[in-house]
Amino acid sequence: MKKILNFILNRMTVVAIAITIQISFLLFFLWKLNEYFIYVQGLFMLLSIMLLFKIINSRSNPIYKIALIIPLLTLPIIGALLYFVLGNNKNMRIFKEKILKEFLTISHYLAQDQNIINELEELDKSIANQSRYILNTSLFPIYKNTVTQYLSPGEVMFKKIIEELRQAKQYIFMEFFILEEGLLWDEILAILVQKVREGVEVRIMYDDMGSIYLLPPGFNQKLAGMGIQCIAFNPVSPVLSLRMNNRDHRKIVVIDGWVAFTGGINLADEYINAYPKYGHWKDAGIMVKGDAAWSFTFMFLHLWNATIPTDTDYECYKPLYHNRLPYASDGFVQPYADMPLDEDLVAENIYLNIINKAKNYVYINTPYLIADNEIVTALCLAARNGVDVRIVTPHCPDKWYVHLVTKSYYSQLIEAGVKIYEYQPGFNHSKTFVADDELATIGTANLDFRSLYLHFECGTWLYKSEAVRQLKEDYLNTLKICTQIQVEDIAAIKWPTRALQSFVRIFAPLM
Repeated sequence: MKKILNFILNRMTVVAIAITIQISFLLFFLWKLNEYFIYVQGLFMLLSIMLLFKIINSRSNPIYKIALIIPLLTLPIIGALLYFVLGNNKNMRIFKEKILKEFLTISHYLAQDQNIINELEELDKSIANQSRYILNTSLFPIYKNTVTQYLSPGEVMFKKIIEELRQAKQYIFMEFFILEEGLLWDEILAILVQKVREGVEVRIMYDDMGSIYLLPPGFNQKLAGMGIQCIAFNPVSPVLSLRMNNRDHRKIVVIDGWVAFTGGINLADEYINAYPKYGHWKDAGIMVKGDAAWSFTFMFLHLWNATIPTDTDYECYKPLYHNRLPYASDGFVQPYADMPLDEDLVAENIYLNIINKAKNYVYINTPYLIADNEIVTALCLAARNGVDVRIVTPHCPDKWYVHLVTKSYYSQLIEAGVKIYEYQPGFNHSKTFVADDELATIGTANLDFRSLYLHFECGTWLYKSEAVRQLKEDYLNTLKICTQIQVEDIAAIKWPTRALQSFVRIFAPLM
């Protein structure tokens, strides 16, 4: 009874009811229009044709154009109404302008050391071009004077995070898609409370949609009473809006602007294997210590201030170098952020650059393989060129329908020579690429449409750093407990499952 009551009173349930009412009103409006069908059909047909030209000439990805064009052509009245209700949402435009304006206002805090670019140019022109793409599109510099450490699985990463949290002197910034109370949160909260008593500034930001079922009412106020600043990013609204699609999928921990962590690991017990929800949870993250950590400080402050304007000067959050010893350079390190509100698909293009420029191999971890045509084409072309392309996906899915779509990509990729493996012990949530013993990226973006097109994401691009070697070593060890998918396995899939895969794949852009 208590669970039923909690479900009814849950904020997400209220939002769902409100949106259902709005959709019902639209359907009722359409039903009433049928009485005047002859008069309105021509008008909406004309509107649909005008919208059709607008969509075709837009810079959207073709698959999203198709998703908009189909209802316009088949059901012009419904298609046009949906476009005006969702496509031209004022709330969405205000949200976009606020996020982009904040970023452009403060981007001068990101300064590139030209000497590092010149050094990279001398080492490898092709690699320098990849780095320059990140700099030119996301504005985040490439650094030296930074050491890196690859951390996997989640319990290993959080052990390191806790160790670094205890040493915080100035501030702690934490940003997660999912935050859930439990064993891990209790341990971290105790440290944060102690740090507040020591005069350390502590801020926490979580995605409202990602945590809406997991946190109790009054959670933020409870933390405020402990001296911890806490906000929910992009609060879930009962208004029908595309803005609700743009979630903060980043995972960032920054300590004193000198130590930072990112990766696929959220702040919840399942990510540290405290309980076997989907078998063993395999995840991956990275620690950067040194100059490159500043970029993650900037990322956090950007979204924080776009949500609640607090800071006018970021300079005070620059690391206190006089209290730190300089680090020996551990290769080249370039953090990056990806926003769904501009026209640059930063995370996807970083992935494409790694795939397209690989000479010997590219090894990929992804929990979801729901890729667009560009990614699929690049993977197949690389394999046909003789590059050893390997992808590890989960064996135990967290969402059966998403895993069904993932499996629908196997046949085309395997036929092209891509080797696909499933992680037998459980769920592989890692998002990593490593190529040619010298290049890698570790971050938060999955190989799916939501991550690459709709979410706020981040990652770390690495060249000749220690984490590259560590990632490759872990990948090869992981393959030992994976099962390679063979052509025979694909052929053995029964036709009802194939039919279901084909149907569910229609909705791939929504997953």
